Order: sequence, then structure tokens, then C-alpha cells
Amino acid sequence: MKRREFILLVGGAATWPIAVRSQTTRVYRIGYLGTGASNPRILQFFRDGLRELGWVEGQNIIIEYRYAEGRSDALPGLANQLIGLQVDVIVASPTPASLAAKNATQTIPIVGIGFDNPVEHGLIASLARPGGNVTGISYAVGPEIFGKDLGLLRELVPGLRTVAVLSNPDGVNHGIIVGNIETAARSLGIKPLIVEVRRPEEFDAAFATIAAGQAESVFVVGDPMYGVHQARLTDLSLRYRLPAMHTNRVHVEAGGLMGYGPSFPDLWRRAAAYVDKILKGAKPADLPVEQPTKFELIINLKTARSLGLEVPPALLARADEVIE
Repeated sequence: MKRREFILLVGGAATWPIAVRSQTTRVYRIGYLGTGASNPRILQFFRDGLRELGWVEGQNIIIEYRYAEGRSDALPGLANQLIGLQVDVIVASPTPASLAAKNATQTIPIVGIGFDNPVEHGLIASLARPGGNVTGISYAVGPEIFGKDLGLLRELVPGLRTVAVLSNPDGVNHGIIVGNIETAARSLGIKPLIVEVRRPEEFDAAFATIAAGQAESVFVVGDPMYGVHQARLTDLSLRYRLPAMHTNRVHVEAGGLMGYGPSFPDLWRRAAAYVDKILKGAKPADLPVEQPTKFELIINLKTARSLGLEVPPALLARADEVIE
């Protein structure tokens, strides 16, 4: 073999795999649509889940983030922005974001995180066979979880008789959740006081109503607007000396007293597996919607001390996380 032929042969063999890789490697675009504000800590669990499956932001995936900052009316426009970017899949959380994404596209795959009552809202046909372009991890669990929440609250507030339930009537799940809480409260011999707040400027009047109703504690129903203004809710709870139970861990991290519900880190990490399957060719219609399997109890010990509450050792021992 002549020297020139040898060089061409060896050089071609050396560069061929690189050429193939450059032609076959694709960078996928993921759209992330959030109803509330950005939560870097929770998002990191999602990115970690993707990384474990071989998807690295900036290498083979790009994630486009859009947040409504508690304004559900902004969601349709944000969903359309993601569609305009030609994303390969939309990750949406929670229910309002999933609904906005579904209303915006019937073709782009959607992975919902923590959506409630997806069948009732028309997001999917059934949990086992979603049947459309939406799948994901549901937050929805039976009314018994609210009984668990209230039971834990009563352990911390002995003699609990009246609990104020703070809820946004504009929320898509308001009626269902409030009804479940009312049923759970009455089964425990606790009187529920429903207090509705649509806008942040209504918080002061709401807590005055709670005080007038002589509630010994407050149950804050998860809502994107409440999440954006979680510091304000914490301040008011402390001012009125009201122990607060939350369905959303971010409130406890911001100073709320206690939270119990599905593990957010687990939900976001599991959502990454759906994205992985879809990017590898699976159809949302064939991917069953999963229910929460891991729950967590979080107690903010600093807030308990500020309220003059002694957390029972047995309750403290059951906590998955204690914030000092």
C-alpha cells in the first residue's frame, strides 16, 4: 500500500465516527411551564433525574423556563411562547399549567407534575390509558390525606376545635379540596372555617376574619398565588399566633409551621423518567399517569418556638425533615 493511500485510509477511519456523531447527535428542547415562581431547589431534583438518565442541560437538552408568578391568566401566553420555540416536550406544574399547555397544543407531548383530578379536568381519558398528549405524576390522593393533615395539626395543637381553611376560589380544584377538608375536619370533631382569598391584598382582611372566628389554627391550601406571597402568609400567621398546616413544602421552608403531603423531590425526579421515555419515542397516550408513592412530614422548629409551641417528641421523631 502506498503511503498516501495509507494516510487517507487511516485519516478517514479516524474522522468517520466524529462525522457520524455530529450528524446523529440531537439537542432536544424541553419547555418548562410553572404556575408559580421559580423554585431552584425543586427544579434541581428534576435536572438530577434527567442527568441520571443521560440528559444534561447544555449538552443534549435545552430547557426553556416560563413562570406565571401566581397569575393563571398569564399561562396561555407563556404556553404559546414555548410552542413557538418548537419544544419537543412541555413539562407543566401544577394543574393550571397543565391545562394551559393542553389547551395550547394537542400534538406536543406534555408531562404534568403534581396535577389534581386529571380525568375530571379532561387532561386524560384515564390514569391507565391517558389517550392523548398528556401524562405525568398526579398529586391527587383521596380525602384521607386531609384527615392526616388535620390529625397531625391536632397533635401539635391540643384541644383544636376550629381550623380556618384558607383557599383561593379561583383555583381549579378549590371546590373539591375544600369539600374534602370539610369532610375530614368534621370526622375528627373539628369545625372548619372557610376563608377565601383571591388576591394578596385580601390577606389582611382574611386573617382578621380568622381571628374573629376564634380559629386556633389555619390550613393553607396549596395555590400558586399563595406560593408567590408565602412570606406574607408566614408573617400574618405569626402575628396572629396561628399554627399553620400547609399542603406545599415551600411554605414550610419559608417559615410555615408544618406541611404534610406527597414528596415534591420525588415527584419532580420521577417526572424526569417520563421526559426520558418521550424523548426516546414513547407516546404520552401509552404512559400511565402515576400516583404519589412517597409522602413527607416537614416541621419548622424555629416557627414552633416563635409560636410558643412544644413539638411532641413522638411527632418530631416521625418528621422526614426538621427545619431549625
